[in-house]
Amino acid sequence: MRIRVVSSRNEITNLNSNEKMVHLAFRASNVDFLNLMQRCPRLRAIQVPKSYLKTMSDAIHGFLEMQGIELLEGDVWGHRKDLDEYFTVDATTLEEIRSLASTGANLDDVTSQIQKKARLGPDLIKYIAKSKAMA
Repeated sequence: MRIRVVSSRNEITNLNSNEKMVHLAFRASNVDFLNLMQRCPRLRAIQVPKSYLKTMSDAIHGFLEMQGIELLEGDVWGHRKDLDEYFTVDATTLEEIRSLASTGANLDDVTSQIQKKARLGPDLIKYIAKSKAMA
């Protein structure tokens, strides 16, 4: 699974229109979210740091929900944008999340087990578990 890391609002216009998951590493305005949704119509999830999430308006939360886009809290630990534009969740971690979710384990239990092994935020782990379970 690849998450496109966006460091500034200037990068939004250069994004691939097929992006499905984006991490915003800057404090985005409502206009930035609208531009992002226009540029990437297949977008399914946006991840933002906890401090940014607290300052977002309720209007953009509601609008993203209406569009079927999940807003996730989290960071991309250890990612270096100068080396790669994408943060990658490795296949073994995805498979482990998938297998735990398919056994019917509680999402909180899955999250705590995976967080011990991989540096992923709880919202991202839950998103992966839910999306893999629905697939």
